[in-house]
Amino acid sequence: MRDDPPLLAVKGLVKRFGGLLATDHVNVEVGSAETHALIGPNGAGKTTLIAQVQGELRPDEGAILFNGRDIARDAGWRRAVGGLARSFQITSIFPQFTALANVVLAVQAQAGHSFHFGRRAMREAALVEPARGALAAIGLAHRAQSRAAALSHGEQRQLELAMALAMRPKLLLLDEPMAGMGRQDTARMTEILRNLKSQYSILLVEHDMSAVEALADRVSVLVSGRIVATGSFEQVRADAQVRSAYLGERHR
Repeated sequence: MRDDPPLLAVKGLVKRFGGLLATDHVNVEVGSAETHALIGPNGAGKTTLIAQVQGELRPDEGAILFNGRDIARDAGWRRAVGGLARSFQITSIFPQFTALANVVLAVQAQAGHSFHFGRRAMREAALVEPARGALAAIGLAHRAQSRAAALSHGEQRQLELAMALAMRPKLLLLDEPMAGMGRQDTARMTEILRNLKSQYSILLVEHDMSAVEALADRVSVLVSGRIVATGSFEQVRADAQVRSAYLGERHR
């Protein structure tokens, strides 16, 4: 364990939907420049947990400490301005805009500018230069002037990551960034995230176990809303309860 306090500490988090306990007293920590992967079967509650950290859903009980302050009741926009950035399972971009314009919008949002977007915004160096830097960081600088709709699926996922980076986050909440990708795109995204590991703390939800093994410093396994194991990838893979619930015989 790290000696310094965690950047994110989820403590006793509970979320109910009627009689369903979707998040069952969950405890998760993410340290500075740590990648903590959250894995589990479909319906385990991973996206529900991420949504509570990001502010889309409000928990019924528990605390979400970010930089030592409980943000569990803060609005999502306040959390974003404070350093939380999320990517979604389903690509969330503006297909009619260029790749650069998409990222400029994210820079504009983080800076607290009003959303009067157009040619004027694309001429403001304070918006455009950080956007170009974010595209360069994820290998899309050469596609800056391409319409987002013309990008491949893998490139659109990269673009969404660039938009998250443009928010100048302290913590990246990545909800299945490899979703829908083929092997080549998955390998490219894994390498991009590997290069970002030392610069950002990351809470990663991902089904691709090769990506989790390559990226995660620690792994927590969520089953039916409960954390059943936390440790290194090898420790989690060796856990009999985890193999039974999720990883299966192929990871013995």
